[in-house]
Amino acid sequence: MTQAIEAALRKRAQELLASGEVAQVIAWGSGRLTKQTAPLFVTTPEQADTIVFNDYCVNALAKYAFTERDAGKLAVCVRGCEARGINRLIADKQIEREQVYLLGIPCQGMKDRLSDEPLAKCVACTHRNPVIYDELLASEVTVPVVPVPQSAAERFAEVKEIEAYTREERLALYNDAFDRCIRCYACREGCPVCTCRECFVDQSDVGWQGKQGNTDENRYYNLVRVFHIGDRCIECGECERVCPMGLPLMTLNRKWIKDLDELFAAGEAGLTEELDNALGHYDVHDVEEFM
Repeated sequence: MTQAIEAALRKRAQELLASGEVAQVIAWGSGRLTKQTAPLFVTTPEQADTIVFNDYCVNALAKYAFTERDAGKLAVCVRGCEARGINRLIADKQIEREQVYLLGIPCQGMKDRLSDEPLAKCVACTHRNPVIYDELLASEVTVPVVPVPQSAAERFAEVKEIEAYTREERLALYNDAFDRCIRCYACREGCPVCTCRECFVDQSDVGWQGKQGNTDENRYYNLVRVFHIGDRCIECGECERVCPMGLPLMTLNRKWIKDLDELFAAGEAGLTEELDNALGHYDVHDVEEFM
């Protein structure tokens, strides 16, 4: 399946670039290490043959539709996670729908290149197939559209487990995590919904965020970020995947998502291009048991 999609990707990238329909194709290329891939930015038809698609294409590409938006019209490879990210970027008015040509890819879930086990962020994925696209490559290579595994339905299992902890146990768990945070901001850079012109942590003159490397400052950064993206998080898991310290960032995100869903019926973000921020509007039917 992956070889057929790779061939289709190369063919369509070459055609789109040769015709001038797009200025750049955002896909994956080979990395320096075994079973490693990296984002690839293809600008000529000749470069299309360097595109790869296999079980180790772990990087989500939606963020690059934002960072490369001034390069001209972009063709972006989209699985479920990228498609939801594109929808959020459109809803947040960070890109226009006409700026991107979306090459849809059904996804079976990626693997960790070291262990060959299913990638953690893919296990709980609820939308393997793209929710928006201009063409679905699966139809051209006659491969089946991949269903979401039943085990993905319970995406809040880990959250519920931690909710059962005592307050002291939860505090100890996350103090340990925040102690390890080095504030490299890789989570922010990989996140497709972190698109502020200037992040609050970079506003040193205002003093929102201190520069000390301690638990309190690290907690402040991580929790403010979670609250900021909570009703826009598409659950792509890039923040946790790129974290060099192994922080349980998606557990934090999903706790907030779960609360928003229970309080405001927020649902899942990024399924459409429509703006529907649970924290951005008031409804008289909102649950108010916390007041």
